[in-house]
Amino acid sequence: MTTATIALAELAEKGADVDALRQMVQFMAQRQMELDVEGRCGAG
Repeated sequence: MTTATIALAELAEKGADVDALRQMVQFMAQRQMELDVEGRCGAG
């Protein structure tokens, strides 16, 4: 597993708020997709 995956798994095991984790992952995934599209389209 990657370091990021391990860190998320450890947070989940420690009883971190699952909704907060879900929102963080959703935000990061959305932002990554936006950056990918901008890069492919050459848009800023």
